[in-house]
Amino acid sequence: MTLDLAQRPAPSEYATWFDRYISLVPDGPIVEMLERQYEDTLSLLRGLPPDKAKYAYAPEKWTVAELVGHVADSERVFACRALCFARGETQGLPGFDEKTYAANARDRGGVPFSAVIDDYAAVRRATLSLVRGFTREAWERRGIANEKEITVRAQAWVIAGHERHHMKVLKERYL
Repeated sequence: MTLDLAQRPAPSEYATWFDRYISLVPDGPIVEMLERQYEDTLSLLRGLPPDKAKYAYAPEKWTVAELVGHVADSERVFACRALCFARGETQGLPGFDEKTYAANARDRGGVPFSAVIDDYAAVRRATLSLVRGFTREAWERRGIANEKEITVRAQAWVIAGHERHHMKVLKERYL
């Protein structure tokens, strides 16, 4: 069977937990989706007033800056997993606790919101550089992350779906 990067990954390619993200991504070439998403997200974020960065829609919820930082941090982790598996890593990789990551990056250290946006942009550019270089064989490789098997292809779809999820939350609850 030949891998089709325009089709969503099969359920056998990832843990069921990730369906909540993968299901948000429309069919089509995933690298092109990540490229379009980059432009759309940057446009949305750059259109926000700087004072919106510290806004949280409810107590104990992330601020806009924290939400964007979470998207960038998660993409770093997901892209690292894709890199490891694409290169043939056979050891399992750990999970990560997004709440601990966010707590230790609270408001991104007080940096200007423009720097938070620039960080997101740098992460996505790095992800795009990475995935554009994957061979067909690399896309098909599997690895273990957080004790669950996932393909490189599915990991790319998780990146896109995770961002779609959080940008939807941003639009619905923060704006």
